[in-house]
Amino acid sequence: MSARRVGVIDLGTNSSRLLVVEVPDGELTEVERQTTVTRLGEGLEASGRLSDAAIQRVVDAVAGYRKLLDRHGAGTVVCVATSAMRDAENGQELADILRRRFQVDPRVISGNEEARLTFLGATHGRPPGDPTLVIDIGGGSTEYVVGRPGGEPFFHTSTRMGSVRHTERHLHSDPPTPAELAALADDVDRVIAGDIPSDTRAEVDRAIAVAGTATSLAAIDLRLDPYDPRRVHGHRLTRAACERLRDMLASLPLAERRQVTGLHPDRAPTIVAGAAILARSLHAFGLGEVEVSEADILHGAALDAAGNALQ
Repeated sequence: MSARRVGVIDLGTNSSRLLVVEVPDGELTEVERQTTVTRLGEGLEASGRLSDAAIQRVVDAVAGYRKLLDRHGAGTVVCVATSAMRDAENGQELADILRRRFQVDPRVISGNEEARLTFLGATHGRPPGDPTLVIDIGGGSTEYVVGRPGGEPFFHTSTRMGSVRHTERHLHSDPPTPAELAALADDVDRVIAGDIPSDTRAEVDRAIAVAGTATSLAAIDLRLDPYDPRRVHGHRLTRAACERLRDMLASLPLAERRQVTGLHPDRAPTIVAGAAILARSLHAFGLGEVEVSEADILHGAALDAAGNALQ
């Protein structure tokens, strides 16, 4: 094989994902990409544990990913696990199953490492420029990373705030009530104010948003059916559009939200909280828009595994 093939599995709180790439000369060429909404963090906020059903959903997804990795001849395979497995009392139980059955060894990474890899993936190949914010809204955590493309981040924080966590914490009605939405927004504002210094927020000139909340909102904004990653990548969402989409989605009961063009039905239960986090984040940083990127922690982990991490 002329180019090295690297496979990356990302076990997130809401979804499990696979990326297989070729890495000739430090560049990435996608060979395979899959996303499965596995809801690993379902119920974790209340119980502190991964449920048996959630573990089984991830096991089923990784079984399919293992077949694809073998089919594509991925010589290097890495598996990163983020917020849900960091927080769960029984995260090691899932890791042991994946290691034993599929020879997949999950590495539970810190919030700081998650931020570094996300920034690397989102900004790889971009020319150096002004301070750039990368926002990664996950199911159980949201990462804020600031740096200049081509360099190491100079600020990063991983917050205990995410689309699944904050849905379970605040949104109990169907559709959510104005009071629930206000409490959610207040919580997001409090977390950002407490975790990100005001001078750091003022320094940022532009933002890139990665992961399922941002790509879903872009697909809804573009009214994509079917989903087209080429159109999503690079799409610019204004803050006004984020607020409009948040309000539209929050006005619908779950059954109708599942029918929204551009939104995968499995993301419907948590998209309102995700949209609220993104909208309030742009407000907190004083930004009028955000660029949506398909490149994220998967790409950063692939570059890292191939020996092309930032120096």
